[in-house]
Amino acid sequence: MMDFAVVIALVLCALTVPGFGDTGSGKAQSCSDIRQFYNGNGFSLKGVPQSEISGEHLRICPQGYTCCTSVMEDSLSNLSRTEMQGLIRDAGRALQASLNGQYKAFDDYLLELLNRSEVVLQESYPPVLGFLYTQNTRVFSDLYTELRRYYRGSNINIEEALNEFWARLLERLFKGANGQYLIGDDYLECVSKQSETLRPFGDTPRDLKLKVTRTFVAARSFVQGLVISGEVVRKVSQVPLSPECVRAIMKMTYCRHCRGVPSARPCANYCANVLKGCLANHADLDTEWRNLADAMLQVANRFEGASSVNVVFLSLPKRISEAITTMMDNIDTFNTKVFQACGNLREGGTSNIGLEEVKKRGKVTVQDSPTSGARLEKLVSDVSRRLRDMQSYWVSLPSTLCSDRVATRAQGDDKCWNGMARARYLPEVMGDGLASQINNPEVEIDITKPDMTIRQQIMQLKIMTNRLRNAFNGNDVDFQDTSEFLCCIIVSLISLYLGLEPECPLPASEVSIKCLI
Repeated sequence: MMDFAVVIALVLCALTVPGFGDTGSGKAQSCSDIRQFYNGNGFSLKGVPQSEISGEHLRICPQGYTCCTSVMEDSLSNLSRTEMQGLIRDAGRALQASLNGQYKAFDDYLLELLNRSEVVLQESYPPVLGFLYTQNTRVFSDLYTELRRYYRGSNINIEEALNEFWARLLERLFKGANGQYLIGDDYLECVSKQSETLRPFGDTPRDLKLKVTRTFVAARSFVQGLVISGEVVRKVSQVPLSPECVRAIMKMTYCRHCRGVPSARPCANYCANVLKGCLANHADLDTEWRNLADAMLQVANRFEGASSVNVVFLSLPKRISEAITTMMDNIDTFNTKVFQACGNLREGGTSNIGLEEVKKRGKVTVQDSPTSGARLEKLVSDVSRRLRDMQSYWVSLPSTLCSDRVATRAQGDDKCWNGMARARYLPEVMGDGLASQINNPEVEIDITKPDMTIRQQIMQLKIMTNRLRNAFNGNDVDFQDTSEFLCCIIVSLISLYLGLEPECPLPASEVSIKCLI
């Protein structure tokens, strides 16, 4: 009986002796592996232990026997932060580069279409219109200038720009076709006022306004969506990791070296919990990020069919020439009604080319330009595929980083690093987003304090999505500088901070009213 008690005592003593490294041996293990690793990362070996020491001084890693000093722990903590932030930024740069590439491809193509359209007009009009074109080239070039400025994001009302073009064209054509008369500015103003009832250009201005507005609004909002989404990725990917996150990453990444088990990669679920905690705010972008991608996919569908950018951009010369032809065919009737409404004109003009000479020149004919439909179809297909692929980016980022560079792939591995030893990781994996991290066992997070930079980017996504939905419905959208929405963003951020539902009236006019109130 006494012998049995002695055996039990010896067993208990053996179980309570601290283990060294991962061997359970009573002999302190060599620190040669971490010395080589530590020095290989550019750190001095001064103060680095030759063999394991007691780890009561450690603040992040397990406090058993260790090869790390406090200085080493700090150095490796900084290294782990730099490396993880580099991985996050690299992933962001890859997505941003893809979005920028799609933007450049679309932007180049759309401007090329607009340039081709203007060249066709410049080459087709002079032979027929003669002086009516050469003396009024500014009217046509100004139209294309305004269309380019609008596409580029200038604060231009495209419908007003088109109305201005037709008004100027009417005045110049009327004056040119009646060169034998003295026509003053007041008379031309009266002529312009008759255009709504007399409709000298037929249905073309109204039809063209509808198609041009819808197409340019869609084109501008779409490329702007690509730019904004790329900027959101850039800014969010540069958000620094929190001190709590850095501690968790250090523990996951390099504490295994301190513990003497450098070959044990972090357990998959362990890595998932660490990065879901570190990237909790990033994951909160998910809803608005998906909304933006869906809205862009909808707008992309506007680029094909009878009202595609190819058809509308390249048909401008032909449609304008049809309007001019309509006016010239009916100039006698138009003149008669104008004279009745505005009064008769006195002869004495400087032009010796009268109405009959203009009518003899014939009609302006413009051949349809090739539409490069296959090229546009490929552009739309490529960007649509990329938009679908990126929809889950923010919630899948933790698993992407873990599987690519950090953790073991085996979910049930019982020889992986679990933060304390080489053993199975037992805690369950947390959900996505800040609110799901309240019980995260690896990262201490205050879920009541969301990251303000990321919240601002969420608001940017909401604003852009709203613009895209307006564009899809054919409504003009106002692309003011982001600063014009600053008040709205601040109001929404405060609401989010207080746990209230953010209320942001997105159109600029409503934002101004809201903020003034």
